[in-house]
Amino acid sequence: MHVRVLFFGVLKDVVGAAHDSLEVTAGSTLASLFDAYCQRFETLRERRSSILFARNGEFATPETALAENDEIAFLPPVSGGAELNAQTRRPGLRIEEPSGHVFCITREPIDSPKLAGALRRGEDGAVVVFEGVVRNNTKGRPTTHLEYECYERLAIEQMARIGREIAAQFPVGRIGMIHRLGRLEVGEASVAVVATAPHRRPAFEAALEGINRLKREVPIWKKEFFADGAVWVEGEWDERLLAESSHNAAT
Repeated sequence: MHVRVLFFGVLKDVVGAAHDSLEVTAGSTLASLFDAYCQRFETLRERRSSILFARNGEFATPETALAENDEIAFLPPVSGGAELNAQTRRPGLRIEEPSGHVFCITREPIDSPKLAGALRRGEDGAVVVFEGVVRNNTKGRPTTHLEYECYERLAIEQMARIGREIAAQFPVGRIGMIHRLGRLEVGEASVAVVATAPHRRPAFEAALEGINRLKREVPIWKKEFFADGAVWVEGEWDERLLAESSHNAAT
């Protein structure tokens, strides 16, 4: 069986490639595929406890069986890239739901006022806009710029799922989330979360919940560039995702 394998974030540096194509035997699983790469790249094994698996754009467990022409992704902890691979060279993705929620991945500058205007309803008395912007330093070390990459087909669906759940959790009107990919200069916005509501408190709470969950649950990775080098920023996956993916199961 033929499968395509994608690597993101620091895993690209470990294996020296953003993607690979190979033949696997019938009965192979995500766990056995990952173990095969561990035999070639021993440093992968020590990262196993923090890596999630995806199959055809959806999170999957290690025991998931592989099929012909599957697209497999190995996902290190989210940080929020360097050169984007062919799978992600698209203008962007956008979901506009009948309820009015908007979710977007783009390589263009983020226009938060435009997004807020599109989301605001006549009955809304509060519009909260959160923007994450590129700082000029990391713990005092001067930053020249950042680069973001993501697994787009999974990321956009995760953003939409998070937005729907937040809209059901808080008495808000609409939710909007947008994340930018590619190279960002100091002062530019990398992400925006917008919440509209009749009253201010749920709008604030929804926007805060939105950015917190986006940082833990959406497969987006950040690389920081300095005058003397660059480093991938690794955070942590949400514990629920780790548990659902049987992440700590032995391989």
